[in-house]
Amino acid sequence: MRRLRSRMEEEGVDALLVTHLPDVAYLCGFTGSNAALAVTARRAVMYTDGRYIPQAKEQVKAARAVIAKKSALLEALALLVDGGASTVSFDGDATTVTSLHTMRKSLPAGKRTKTLKPLKHPLLSELRMVKDAGELQLMQAAASLGDQLFASILKYIEPGVAEIEIAGHLEHEARTAGAEAMSFPTIVASGPRSALPHGTASMALVPRRGFVTLDFGVILGGYCSDMTRTVHVGKASAEERAAYDAVLESQENGVQAVAAGATSGAVDHACRSVLEQHKLAKYFTHSTGHGVGLEIHEQPRIAKDQKAVLQAGMVITIEPGIYMPGKFGIRIEDTVVVTDHGADRLTRSTKAWLEI
Repeated sequence: MRRLRSRMEEEGVDALLVTHLPDVAYLCGFTGSNAALAVTARRAVMYTDGRYIPQAKEQVKAARAVIAKKSALLEALALLVDGGASTVSFDGDATTVTSLHTMRKSLPAGKRTKTLKPLKHPLLSELRMVKDAGELQLMQAAASLGDQLFASILKYIEPGVAEIEIAGHLEHEARTAGAEAMSFPTIVASGPRSALPHGTASMALVPRRGFVTLDFGVILGGYCSDMTRTVHVGKASAEERAAYDAVLESQENGVQAVAAGATSGAVDHACRSVLEQHKLAKYFTHSTGHGVGLEIHEQPRIAKDQKAVLQAGMVITIEPGIYMPGKFGIRIEDTVVVTDHGADRLTRSTKAWLEI
């Protein structure tokens, strides 16, 4: 909250209405499904509804929790306007057209067009990019659980087993180990389906030979993990083995390019250039990575020509892959912390060739 207020002062923001739930959780700890947080230089009041009376009392820090009589959103807005704010800023990236219309409609006719003002910069997403020591500790715990799950799930991968069954075993073990949820729908893509970058687990059976891509993450302490490993069932062809080695070289080159001061575009280029050398770049069809934190996809974006400068404390993924339709796909992903001297890996599972 102190960091936010400092940024508000720099940007000339007198009153801020926070409605994106991960931002609310970041600022005051509340994790319910309905909340609006009103912030000024001297006040912070979070509104929710009657379902969350005990939870708000237990969780909310750095703000006063109030149970709204009707609408948490509109009562938070009214607090700011009635408190004398001539303009109320909001994050345009996290506000729907419907919400904006509802807020404007609640204001007196003379204030509807001038009171609500989108932020020039998404202050909260910018703040959330750089993690503090406590956040990094939580993210390391989530990543370590992911490593344990990968080691455990290998025994379930064999020909004839449905992808969805493998995902089910993984998710059951994640929950048993304390995960609050999965970071996203688990990807288990085998054989020709491994050529689908987002091949969510299906009823397809693992073939007698071919790649199996596993992309998954868990939420622990509110923070997400994210990792991808690709293994091979049965004896691989020379082409498959060479392709795997190229993706691994690309991924390692990307990790080596990470450091405070590097641009996200330079990290993407480090991965893409290796695949170009192996004449595989045309099969790399997505960006190299993204930020991770309270949400599975956060800023910065690690992609071609991106100018964002990496800062120490950012947590990002490095996940190049190649996808040959009708044949196979390979992706390898680590989550790393940007440091002044390089990258500190949070995901530490082996990336060595595994033939099951």
